[in-house]
Amino acid sequence: MPKSVCKWYLVCPIKYYTDKGLLDSKWVNNYCLVANPKCVRYQMENTGQIHPDNMLPDGSIDETLKV
Repeated sequence: MPKSVCKWYLVCPIKYYTDKGLLDSKWVNNYCLVANPKCVRYQMENTGQIHPDNMLPDGSIDETLKV
């Protein structure tokens, strides 16, 4: 995996949703695969804050997504 990929990528629900075709690949392309420091999920994960699986990298919640 390239160094620029987010360290949480392989366990992130965003990857799961994208792999299953439930979420547009723009999310992983613009956040996960470039280790975008603006990712709210990344920031919360690094500080140990609980966040829902259906929270998108921009912090919005997508109620249509279920694991």
